[in-house]
Amino acid sequence: MNRRLKLDSNEGALPPAALLGALATLDPDALRRYPDTSTLEATLAGRIDVAAERVIVTAGADDAIDRVCRAYLGSGRTMLLPEPTFEMFDHFAGLSGGTLVRVPWKGRSGAFPLAAFLAGLAERPAVIAVVSPNNPTGATASAADLRHLAQAAPDALLLLDHVYVEYADADLTQALIDLPNVVVLRTLSKAWGLAGCRIGYAIGSPDVVARLRAAGAPYAVAAPSVAVALRQLAVGEPAVRAHVACVREERVALSARLSAWGLEPLPSQANFILVECGERAPFLTAAVAALGVAVRTFAQRPGLTSALRITLPGSAAEFGRLVAALETTLAPEALLFDMDGVLADVQASQRAAIAATAQSFGVLVTSAQISAAIRTGDAASDWRVTRRLIEGGGKHASLDDVTTRFQSLYMSLREREVLIPDHSVLERLAARRPLAIVTGRPRAEAQWFLERAGIAHLFATVVAMEDAPAKPDPAPVRLALERLGVRRAWMVGDTPDDMRAATQADVLPFAVVAPGDEPALAAAALRDAGAVRVLGQITDLLELMP
Repeated sequence: MNRRLKLDSNEGALPPAALLGALATLDPDALRRYPDTSTLEATLAGRIDVAAERVIVTAGADDAIDRVCRAYLGSGRTMLLPEPTFEMFDHFAGLSGGTLVRVPWKGRSGAFPLAAFLAGLAERPAVIAVVSPNNPTGATASAADLRHLAQAAPDALLLLDHVYVEYADADLTQALIDLPNVVVLRTLSKAWGLAGCRIGYAIGSPDVVARLRAAGAPYAVAAPSVAVALRQLAVGEPAVRAHVACVREERVALSARLSAWGLEPLPSQANFILVECGERAPFLTAAVAALGVAVRTFAQRPGLTSALRITLPGSAAEFGRLVAALETTLAPEALLFDMDGVLADVQASQRAAIAATAQSFGVLVTSAQISAAIRTGDAASDWRVTRRLIEGGGKHASLDDVTTRFQSLYMSLREREVLIPDHSVLERLAARRPLAIVTGRPRAEAQWFLERAGIAHLFATVVAMEDAPAKPDPAPVRLALERLGVRRAWMVGDTPDDMRAATQADVLPFAVVAPGDEPALAAAALRDAGAVRVLGQITDLLELMP
């Protein structure tokens, strides 16, 4: 399986490895001297055509927000800001002792609530904070609206957090920085791909910049970060433009797909989309995480608890992984089932045969020990599990001898097996999606149970022991997909091996606790192995499946 795809922090493109060459050529003297950001500040100032004294480099835009709060807020002073917005404003305003007055800014139109902000000026704010494109919604304000707001509050500092500007339709920097009470925050953490270097900067009047310098540490950014930033600014612009173009295409494509799946994406001009998912939000988050994709949730933020924020990766391969994870979750094409412990109650057959076989070799094992052996993994073969238990009891037995003894005992006990879910449940599931079996049983034994239970006609294919390597190898799961002619599926199993096989095959893993297993121990092991959810019963799938 691919490494985890991290789409929860809005980081930008992966910079080229050659960028590290800036460190290789760095004068060692830079490591023992306190860092000097003046060259970087002059470079950034030149890019926006202002004097260097109007730019301060900070340790990310967060540091600039902190400096603004230290310099302009304090006990008895107020910050006017939208809701929702970047949560670090709450954090730094709280540290400074300031009071927050919030203006709602959310909705399908994304229109900036200028009238509400103007009304909020009655609170006599010391700072007015606007994030555009806003985080987490992606909505934008216009230059005209922000100029109007800044001019209506000449005694307040208007802070424009513009860190996602490269992805937006319009850069508002030049349209605002002539105003003496405006400070614009920018960063190299997003489109420029240098979040690990912590390079942000603020642009304002000489007086504002001087106050920000005095409000924070004098050497906030390390010399190696400065060196990498200068190199990236010198050579990275073509790659940044390509990355931004890719993100914009992904933004359109993902928004259309999310809408088609019945979700409600908000219009965005950032490198992310906020999507309203309703009651499905927790499940969707857990499901894509099980498939190796992390997205941002807001479970503790009123008004956002049903929303997810999805970073657009700016990479065709990674965007493909994101879409595949969402499609598998929201539009599965098939359902796969393990057999023992999921469809067949095997307490009195398979489990009893394991115990009886071990006893015949002089080892007493309990049902709890059998369950524990299965939880440890590599447990698709009853014969191998039985042999491990025998050898764990201090006795030796060949696999051939164990297999022969087990089969003899099992065949005398298998009539005790019963179907766990009702026929009607499986029939309803089969009416909605093709069903398949992925089992470690020999084919003849699997077919025997399906026919005896009267459900063989419901399953389009059976992948059995003879067909592929045993789980947790993903091969049998992939073979089931191939036979069904599908790419996306959910799978229900009762062992960690089932969960790992499904995950490695990019199939969404659900779990049930097998009859007789200790529920808490089994459920914990199944979750640890990747289960997106431990179902109370197979019927739960009818509610979860779109």
